[in-house]
Amino acid sequence: MQLTESIAKQIVKRSMKIIKHSVNVINEHGIIIGSGDPSRISRRHEGAVLAINENRIVEIDGATAKQLRGVKPGINLPIIFQHKVIGVVGISGDPAEVRNYGELVKMTAELIIEQSALTTQFQWNKRHREELVLQLIQGSQLNEAQLESIAERLDLDLSQPRIAAIVKVDSFNGEHLSLEHLQKLVELLEYPERDNLVAIASVSMNEVVVLKPITLSDGGWSRKEEEKRIQQLMQRIASEGKFTIRIALGSYFPTLQGLSKSFKTAKATIESSSSKGNVLFYQDNILPVIFHGLKQDTWRYEQLCQPLTRLKKNDSKGTLLKTLTVFFKQNCDIAQTCKALYIHRNTLRYRFDKIQLETGLDINKIDEKTRLYLAVINQ
Repeated sequence: MQLTESIAKQIVKRSMKIIKHSVNVINEHGIIIGSGDPSRISRRHEGAVLAINENRIVEIDGATAKQLRGVKPGINLPIIFQHKVIGVVGISGDPAEVRNYGELVKMTAELIIEQSALTTQFQWNKRHREELVLQLIQGSQLNEAQLESIAERLDLDLSQPRIAAIVKVDSFNGEHLSLEHLQKLVELLEYPERDNLVAIASVSMNEVVVLKPITLSDGGWSRKEEEKRIQQLMQRIASEGKFTIRIALGSYFPTLQGLSKSFKTAKATIESSSSKGNVLFYQDNILPVIFHGLKQDTWRYEQLCQPLTRLKKNDSKGTLLKTLTVFFKQNCDIAQTCKALYIHRNTLRYRFDKIQLETGLDINKIDEKTRLYLAVINQ
């Protein structure tokens, strides 16, 4: 840890709120870098050099001060950090008057330095945690041993099975989203779920990626458990952060290399899903994810949607398209479709006949039914 001008100013400011005497902070080279008397800054303090070299308190009276350069009467105490002298704090005045303040000012200085060191370490850890997350989701060139070594230095457990989740932020309390807002969201995602690995994941600065711990069993990972945790998270974010967000959870893939695949499935889910829900699971959106981007392949998209286009032309009220959509949402269950639409089975059969007539596709044939389904989910 090195004394900086910023830390020195804090020490001087806080100490001089306690005592009326001028306080000086001297670095390890004996140069004054903070002082209640600005004219003394950048001067070499020979009394402080003695305190540093001999690691002892140096008192200077009026007579001694005349024999040394850059020195006034006062008391100089070594600043200790991790058992090492890193500088000196001095109090100007008659040693007999300021002696009683010495230990108090020294303690103040060392507490400020310790706090600064902890903050610096926290920021270093946070930055490197984010860099590790980005390495994992982007498919790092580092091997697993190297990634685990980095994680160990950050006190992280990469052996814990995880899935990727993407949190997309639409707004914060109705305001335009800023970097400060996004950092607040990161804090909400990190605590109290301390095992979450979190990083800002998009250039547009509106997406945060979370590598969430999961519990594996013989049947895979528990979606029900994750749904419960996600709902708790949504409630906390809504109450504490006032964010408007959507969350997409990817699939699970074993090994550290699998985290990049999990991220890709979560990313594709949030980009491709037309669902109005604010919590999305890849498992519920596999086909839309797989066919995402089809619209950019113009001729294929036109071929896929051609039957639906013909249907829409002769379905002015949208009754047939709605029937088809509900039928697929009910997993092609005729009874449930009739119940959802409040119609009789005969009415449904009649509408299916009309759909076949307009589209040229038979809903009772698996390949033609599949084509209709893909057209509906990609419209």
